[in-house]
Amino acid sequence: MVNKLHSNIEKDNEEQSIRRAATLRTLNTFAVDVMSIRSVEDLFWYVAQNVVGQLGFVDCVIYEADEAEKMLTQVAAWGEKNPFGRSIDNPLQIAFGEGITGRAAQSAEAIIIDDLLANQNYIPDTRPARSEICVPIIMRGRVVGAIDSEHPDVEAFGETEAEILTTVAAMTSARLELLFEADRSQSRYVELVQSHAQLTKEVMNRKALETELFKARKLEAIGRLTGGFAHGFNNLLTVISGNLELIDDMALDPDMRSCLGDARDAAHRGEQLIRDMLAFSQKMRLKSELFDLNEVVRRTSRQNGHAFERAIKLDLATDLWAVRSDSSALEIALTNLIMNAKEAMIDGGDLTIRTQNQLITQDNRRDFSSDLKPGRYALVSVQDEGAGMTPDTLQRLFDPFFTTKCQSENSGLGLSMVQGFMKQSGGAVTTQSAPGQGTTFHLYFPTAED
Repeated sequence: MVNKLHSNIEKDNEEQSIRRAATLRTLNTFAVDVMSIRSVEDLFWYVAQNVVGQLGFVDCVIYEADEAEKMLTQVAAWGEKNPFGRSIDNPLQIAFGEGITGRAAQSAEAIIIDDLLANQNYIPDTRPARSEICVPIIMRGRVVGAIDSEHPDVEAFGETEAEILTTVAAMTSARLELLFEADRSQSRYVELVQSHAQLTKEVMNRKALETELFKARKLEAIGRLTGGFAHGFNNLLTVISGNLELIDDMALDPDMRSCLGDARDAAHRGEQLIRDMLAFSQKMRLKSELFDLNEVVRRTSRQNGHAFERAIKLDLATDLWAVRSDSSALEIALTNLIMNAKEAMIDGGDLTIRTQNQLITQDNRRDFSSDLKPGRYALVSVQDEGAGMTPDTLQRLFDPFFTTKCQSENSGLGLSMVQGFMKQSGGAVTTQSAPGQGTTFHLYFPTAED
């Protein structure tokens, strides 16, 4: 009898040793694997299936608490509680304080029930059990979930099972904290990146506005000076031209007549310079008239066609909207652009002038000049196949008296005149260019209806 008792004790001890060894192996594996789990969902399912499910428990249900610690929602399960694999059909929800699980969450302490049928807090399941154990998952003093297991036998759980599940809950909590901290860090990083991008955008916008304001003030000052100078110089030039005509009538010497011819040519160039200066300063007297842009483009192209070895290509819209401006000033502006294109195409190439209708709205306005208001515009584009321009040159292209040619050959007011004329007409001029890719000037005229 004694020998049989000793044999049973040894057998029980051996079984306990085997169970303890298996438990340690499972917990050690969990400790190794837990750091590689990358999401809260994966963590809960791993704990249910690969930890509690390997520790001898009949089943396992894991609940996650909401932020307000008012409600527990089933997020993972193992055993007969989960016949659907890694998915839950109609997840169970339990309020804090309700049933065994809710009481464990509310008290933040593990609860063991030896006989559920004798406990008034037991919520019967589809498969009634006799005993239950529930351990809360606590992170930084806050209940974030619970691990629950039931058993068909009475008194199936004791201090050993409570200690095991408490250890699992603590390890789960530690990994949850790291995952939540990683999410918070990522959110903070995204917020910092967005804030930095917004700040950078605001700084760039402010600098752009400051640059535009400085340029506008500079152009205004130069425009006032240029306009006043042009009017004064025009009065002087009128006197000079009139006297040259009188002298020419009295001169008999051929050499004197030749000198007078040179003087008249210089006076004519001075008049052209005055027109450019007045156009730049937007003080040129424009004759408002309704005209067909296509006709002006054809006429100007014929007049300047001799400047090229081949004819200027025209691509004109047949239904182009009518505009109201000064057709003569437009001819001068187009002539300036054509001459610039000729000088840019030293090695030859095609010059193309296009016309088309352009509707500008609040949505697509950013794609055009900031000077343009939403509305209907008739567009004239002058495109060459020349050397193109660098960004630095483009930045200064419309500056008064800026030129890439010899100062003695050019006043540097041609493009400034074009810009002034377009602004005075209520439109705008924009440029597209890059080294080796040619240059295109776009002239936007508001339609007569607008």
